Amino acid sequence: FNMEEKLIKLYAQCVNELKSIGIDLGNKEIVGDIDIRLSPRASKRYGCCKQEEPDRAYKNIEKYGHRHIIKYEKFNKHHIEVSKWVMQLNEDIIKNTIIHEIIHCFPYCNNHGQEFKKYAVYINKKLGYNVTRTGNVKEDFEKSNIPYEEKEYKYKIICENCRQEIYRNRFNSNLLKKYRCGKCGGKLKLLV
Repeated sequence: FNMEEKLIKLYAQCVNELKSIGIDLGNKEIVGDIDIRLSPRASKRYGCCKQEEPDRAYKNIEKYGHRHIIKYEKFNKHHIEVSKWVMQLNEDIIKNTIIHEIIHCFPYCNNHGQEFKKYAVYINKKLGYNVTRTGNVKEDFEKSNIPYEEKEYKYKIICENCRQEIYRNRFNSNLLKKYRCGKCGGKLKLLV
């Protein structure tokens, strides 16, 4: 198998598993068209879901002060990309990534909000996945018996609540003001 074929094979397995619990990706009315491929660039992220052709019926206008932001809650075309480095991990971790990105194709799930969480909890319970908002690269490498090499980072940020560590090469002061821990929602603190 080359990586592309492996990805297509695992995607097909995920589609069949989802169908077995009542989530039919063949229903274009609900999810639209989905294609999947390897990400063309090196990336820290596991994968992403790029969306096109917003459904006008799902238009939502949000007010922020004097600005109005138009958001769409449903799209008719989805392009899922999975990073090449993920393809060397265990198949269950790859499928977990694929399922995570598939959830983003559902209406109201193009972020990690309530609807996304509902689907993730349902799929995790029914199919035994571990779909979360964020992955843990070090743990996933260890589970796959691949040596994980820590990179040198300039900044270490820690959650004051659960002590999760986050590393960055660039630091933006907005990070501490605007963001919370992805695991527990705790406040972030910069360690030098």
